[in-house]
Amino acid sequence: MSHSVLETILESKVIAIVRGIPSGQISDLASAIRAGGLRCIEVTFDHAAPGGLEDTLAAIRALRDTDMCVGAGTVMSPEEVRLAKEAGASYIISPNTNPAVIRETKSMGLVSIPGAMTPSEVAEAWSLGADLVKLFPAGVLGPAYIKALKAPLKHIPVTAVGGVTPENTPGFLSAGCAGVGVGGNLVSPKLVSEGRWEEITAAARAYAEAVR
Repeated sequence: MSHSVLETILESKVIAIVRGIPSGQISDLASAIRAGGLRCIEVTFDHAAPGGLEDTLAAIRALRDTDMCVGAGTVMSPEEVRLAKEAGASYIISPNTNPAVIRETKSMGLVSIPGAMTPSEVAEAWSLGADLVKLFPAGVLGPAYIKALKAPLKHIPVTAVGGVTPENTPGFLSAGCAGVGVGGNLVSPKLVSEGRWEEITAAARAYAEAVR
């Protein structure tokens, strides 16, 4: 299962990161993103808000029977890996490299995408079994940093997350990234709360065209 999920992520090249969107609006949001040509959606755990974990799990459950490739983000513990899988997530994304989270993800048969910044972190994440390594914060690091990092680590597939726009996406891909993760520039809570789905679809289309 994890192989086809990983293939879908690598082929679509863009993961839409959903943060702080109520589970009741998640289906409409996913439809708007899908209409723009994107297939992968990451619903992040909110560790700051009361009830944040439950709402994230409800949102993942709402998407499990759609044709979207659904993952859980900001996963910080093995328990959250298990909860995310039960809800229907097929890949696990973290902001950091946590050996326990990576091991639990792989033992559950899910795709592992931990976060890293330095060459040491990237290499460690890969050695622990990560399928992809999320370079974060990519917008601060920039394509030049990623190109330099990839020179000795060409064998490790990485994605760029943080500050990614349609304009800088080609630069990240040409620097050696296998794909990008996009949050607020695509999934704006303001647009969602106002039901401006066509604008979200247009933004999704801009990213789909940027990776083509």
